[in-house]
Amino acid sequence: MASNISLTLDCTDAKLLGDFWKTALGYVDEPPPAPFETREEWHASFNLPADDSVDDVAWLCDPEGVGPRLSILKVPEPKTVKNRLHIDLRVPGHGDADERWARIEAEAERLVKAGAAILEEYGGHHMVMADPEGNEFCVAATRPES
Repeated sequence: MASNISLTLDCTDAKLLGDFWKTALGYVDEPPPAPFETREEWHASFNLPADDSVDDVAWLCDPEGVGPRLSILKVPEPKTVKNRLHIDLRVPGHGDADERWARIEAEAERLVKAGAAILEEYGGHHMVMADPEGNEFCVAATRPES
């Protein structure tokens, strides 16, 4: 059996990145674990230091339950180098190379409006982008059917 994974992204502003990644991935806020009714209740159950705030974390999930969970955690140190692991967003649809590239460009434009930046374009194949805190990710088309 394959392992179930979740991804964790360090940040300086969990709300900003949580909102961005919900837009980018179509994810939603993950509900608190039972029996808690709110994340605040759940967070308070750990007796953490007073300066450890529930607002320092965003918990996201795929509403269809297919994709991995994404936790976004505030950390004290800034991002200083290129990511060693990044997310690839695959834009669905069929068609020829020009049609796939047009979908990639449209998705990149949508993500720029949500706060991302285009770092590099590999015409016809993929774009390297950065989220609002500079974490790199790629936008590419789904693989054409063989």
